[in-house]
Amino acid sequence: MNDLNDYSVIGRLTRDLGERDFAYIGNGTAKADLSIAVNRSVKRNDQWQDEVSYFDVVVWGKTAENLKQYFVKGKQLAIRGYLKQDRWEKDGQKHSRVYIVAEDVQLLGGKSDGNNNGGSYGGYQNNNSTSGNAPRFTPVNNAGNEDMGTSEEDFPEDIPF
Repeated sequence: MNDLNDYSVIGRLTRDLGERDFAYIGNGTAKADLSIAVNRSVKRNDQWQDEVSYFDVVVWGKTAENLKQYFVKGKQLAIRGYLKQDRWEKDGQKHSRVYIVAEDVQLLGGKSDGNNNGGSYGGYQNNNSTSGNAPRFTPVNNAGNEDMGTSEEDFPEDIPF
């Protein structure tokens, strides 16, 4: 049986994407470093309380380029990817860091886009590149007003919802 490293999370960005968070690395590939907060309600002493966890996320390639303008504090994201651990030694001390490498990113409701619609902006999905380079991404949907070439014919009538 193969091992499994698949992680899905919905959370909100903890800060705007600044210049130090977005860069083009050696071969010209875009990289965005994000931090998301994920709330979970837990019952303590007959009262519900929010418990917050923070996760670092790395977004690569076209997804980072195409979505960077929407990466603003409070924006809700759905992220699917895998966990990665970096290890290093500095001044004789061993360090490690676990973070999410995003393969699919979808912008959800939350912070308004300036037009007060606050809806979904679409998402981007990995093309399953096997080259070993940073993943390539292509658009998978767009909930904006532009026509993406879909019609009623693309959806069967017998969908139960």
